[in-house]
Order: sequence, then structure tokens, then C-alpha cells
Amino acid sequence: MAEGSHSAITLEAGKYRATVDPLGAALRTLHWGERELVWGYPEGRPQLAQGQILLPWPNRIDHGRYSFGGTTYQLEITEPELDNAIHGLTSTLLWQPSQITADSVRFTLAFDGAPGYPFRMEFWVCYSLDPDHGLHVRIGAQNTGDGPAPYGHGSHNYLTLGLPVDEVTLQLPAAEWQPVNERMIPTGPVRSVAGTDYDFRTPRQVGPTVLDTAFTGLRFDEAGRSWTVLSAGELCVGLWADDSHPWLQVFSADYPGPERRRHLAVEPMTCPPNAFVTGTDLIVLDPGQSIESSFGITSTPE
Repeated sequence: MAEGSHSAITLEAGKYRATVDPLGAALRTLHWGERELVWGYPEGRPQLAQGQILLPWPNRIDHGRYSFGGTTYQLEITEPELDNAIHGLTSTLLWQPSQITADSVRFTLAFDGAPGYPFRMEFWVCYSLDPDHGLHVRIGAQNTGDGPAPYGHGSHNYLTLGLPVDEVTLQLPAAEWQPVNERMIPTGPVRSVAGTDYDFRTPRQVGPTVLDTAFTGLRFDEAGRSWTVLSAGELCVGLWADDSHPWLQVFSADYPGPERRRHLAVEPMTCPPNAFVTGTDLIVLDPGQSIESSFGITSTPE
């Protein structure tokens, strides 16, 4: 694929196959053999942020308004029905692919700022496939401006087993959940999942539980990874995220249409919703400072 074009790039390793898109540096599809591991979009624009990288913030900012360094900024309202700015600024931008091999690609984006976010950054997303361990994604940013910049990132992955969410068993390594108001903005402190419908620390069937919920208090293994696993009989798909992601947004895809509750979004995030306003787990990058995080998806969770 010629650099700068908008054709999807196909990666392969063993039984794994992925397609990634320079538009937004997004994950379009991921297969293990003939089985879909994520709800993909082979052509056209994604629905409900399928496979999108969320930069320079994940989730929502209340009324699109925040203060930083003594200045108040107003972002474009991209979720007008709830009056929020949602999922960052880079999903409609064309990223530059490089270092393309049969099983990996690196995307970069020189970001000169935008209305409400006048901070210069360089972003990168690296996708690679391993025949045994599946997809590995690295997301990074460097502040190329001359002052501090607020920052957070996430990724919007819909895991799937090809079954209704109600029939799927979920293992979610989260001890706490974040209450929100009717506009999906956090209200008050996090709460324990113990004794609630949000407790999936011991694997159990999702059933009718409705999820559009930020979770934290994550359990990380010795390798510094949290594991979220969907299973049904012998079918399995898992998402791991490194410990720079203390938050997971989980969404049971409750919306009108034939795909309703057919997939479960599991979104690693470096900060919770509305972090630009509250400062909770907000990353501040000084000039020249960089950060990088990793997550992955596999058909054989460890």
C-alpha cells in the first residue's frame, strides 16, 4: 500500500489476521482462523466507534468545557444529544503508515492542535500480530509544544463470540465501578462492585445486565496486565491491558438495530470519563515528554 493512501492494511501471523485503517489508525477487523474476535467494519465508516483509538482523551468531557493552566477551553460538542465532547479528536484524521511488514505497522500523526485543544502533539499507534499471542497494540504520545498539555487515551474494541451478550460468560477484573448521571458524566466517588450486578470478578454469564460503565480497582497479574475474558463453551476471546490503563469502560451495545447486544465493548482507558474536568488520573505531559501504553486481544487468554 502506498504511503498516505487510505486503503486498509492487512496483517497476518499464523491463524491471526487483522485489517487496520490509516483513517484514525483504527482496527477494522481481527480474526483467528474464520472466527471474528472483534466486531469489525470491513468497509465504510464504523458504527459506535468500532475499533477507534481515542486521543487525546477517551470517553466524555462534560459540556466539552474544561480548565487547564488557568485557561478555560471549549471543545466542539460531538455528542449533541448529551451535550458532551466524546472520544477525542483523531478518529477522522488520516494517519501516516510506516515500518509496514507482513505482521506489523506503525502509524504516526503530527497533531497541531484543534479548537478547544490548542496543544501540539505527536501520536503513534503500532499494531503487530504474533502467531501464538494474537494482537499487540502500542499507543503513544509526545508533547511537541512549548507548554504542558493535558492528555489521556483509550481504545474502543468490541469483543465478540458471535453470540448474544446475554449468553456469554464475562470475567472482568474490576473491584469498583463509577456511577454516572443521565448524561453519562461521573457523579460522586467510585463504588464497590461487591453485591451488585457489576461484579464479574468471578466469571459468570452476563444475562440481562446492561453495561455502559467505567470500572477501576483492576487486578493486574505478575506481568502487569489486567485480563478481561469472554467465553462460551470452548469459544474464548480475551483482552489484556497494561497497568498504565487503570480504567475499563464496558458497554453491552444496547442500541436499536440488528446488532443490539451482539458484542461487548471493552475499552482500556488511562483515565475515567470527564478527567479533563476532574483531574482524576489525568496525564500532564511537559514539553518533550512522551508516554506509551499497550493492550492486546487474543483467542487464547493466559
